[in-house]
Amino acid sequence: MASDGLSRRRLLAAVGVAAAGTAGCQSLLTSSDQSGDAAADTPRTPETTGPPQGSAEGNVYTDVYDDVADGVVSIQVYSGVGRPASGSGFLVENGYIVTNEHVVDAGDTVYVRYAGTDWREVSVVGTDVYSDLAVIEDDAVPDATAPLSWAEVTPPIGTRVVAIGNPFGLSGSVSEGIVSGVDRTLRGENGFSIAAGIQTDAAVNPGNSGGPLVDLDGDVLGIINSGGGDNVGFAISAQLARRVIPALVADGSYDHPYMGVGLSNVSPLLAAANDLERAAGVYINTVVPGGPSDGVLRGSTGTERVDGVEVGTGGDVVRRLDDTPTPTRQDLAAYLALETSPGDTMTVTVQRDGATRTVELTLGTRPVPP
Repeated sequence: MASDGLSRRRLLAAVGVAAAGTAGCQSLLTSSDQSGDAAADTPRTPETTGPPQGSAEGNVYTDVYDDVADGVVSIQVYSGVGRPASGSGFLVENGYIVTNEHVVDAGDTVYVRYAGTDWREVSVVGTDVYSDLAVIEDDAVPDATAPLSWAEVTPPIGTRVVAIGNPFGLSGSVSEGIVSGVDRTLRGENGFSIAAGIQTDAAVNPGNSGGPLVDLDGDVLGIINSGGGDNVGFAISAQLARRVIPALVADGSYDHPYMGVGLSNVSPLLAAANDLERAAGVYINTVVPGGPSDGVLRGSTGTERVDGVEVGTGGDVVRRLDDTPTPTRQDLAAYLALETSPGDTMTVTVQRDGATRTVELTLGTRPVPP
């Protein structure tokens, strides 16, 4: 496990150099109080000199919890109507706390509480609905509370993870699991999606939204965003957060790159309708009039019924962005989100009318949400 000093300093460096809804998440597996109860229930004999089998002492998850939990906060948001909304967040640096946009969007007055402290009112300094990220500023962070640090690479599938947060208001709860998938496309707002998401089988319940998903070194792999069903939870990746959060701190908002197209994966039926040799790639259904791709890329020019299903025909099939293959929408979205910025010009390789061609596309800025 990385030391606090080294681990926390990595966060400061990462945020400094980073390129410019669903209320759900994990359920508790153990907490500091519950692990103690479990140990007390384990029979001991007079000959026992070490911790009983199954006790929390020496457990890797307990070590991670002890290293991380002080930097995780409970959040309550008041709208002036009804009960407050609740969620989780975690300290990064200089008094900034990361959480979900959908947590703070629930009202106008925001309170946070660290373990062992009272509730205190804080201010929201920036939000981004398209990544579901928000930054809160707290000018009274407890002296002993250390910020969490970001993981610097995408975690391999199977990486063991721990989620810490406040499901159902049970503060400081922890659940464990593995990384079940990466480069997932998460549901976003206004027809857009959140790219490069992480899937985990750690339990997810309302109240964990905005809390950290960490590896066994205590580094943040992602920000819990939602749950999709039994043993399926999702987190916004640290890689995307490291791009968005510095802009939220500096400007209160973040500009996402924008192609101005409607996309779908090439399905077997779509491949048949368009005489494609491979059922792979990203099909352009529509091109937004006046958008960056207008006059550069081509959307559907007709439709055809295949096996009783109406599918588009005549649209471009995107094969590569610059030198990066795009066999799926997830690959295309991840490249846009993590490798490009508004104003960048990239080479798009498409298949059109049976031939392969390349075009130059200058990216715009995603429209401001209504």
